[in-house]
Amino acid sequence: MSITGGNRNDVTQLLPLVDAIPPIRGLRGRPRRRPRQLLADRGYDYDIHRRQLRDRGITPKIARRGVAHGSGLGKQRWVVERGFAWLHAFKRLRTRYERRADLHLGLLQLACALICFRHLDAILK
Repeated sequence: MSITGGNRNDVTQLLPLVDAIPPIRGLRGRPRRRPRQLLADRGYDYDIHRRQLRDRGITPKIARRGVAHGSGLGKQRWVVERGFAWLHAFKRLRTRYERRADLHLGLLQLACALICFRHLDAILK
């Protein structure tokens, strides 16, 4: 997770978030440091970001601006949009009332914990 000012563009945090991904453990051999591919919407459609992702060994799957819808990325991206909808169920996250970033980050982490707890509770019942 990363928190920025409300007036900053999301694409500024693309590469720092990719670089901050921890190793993926569980398989034999050296753990992967980065995902194989990255799915994104049209807001991230810049050639420089595509090139930098490829330099890191990540295949960019980014919808092109100016091209008709129907690229097929929506079939995978709905998972991300659903997660945003779950977070927006918490009103204080939907409309940022906190001026301090540490308070907002704490509420965001608490909301993520509550979402995970609710889904684990539903699975275990």
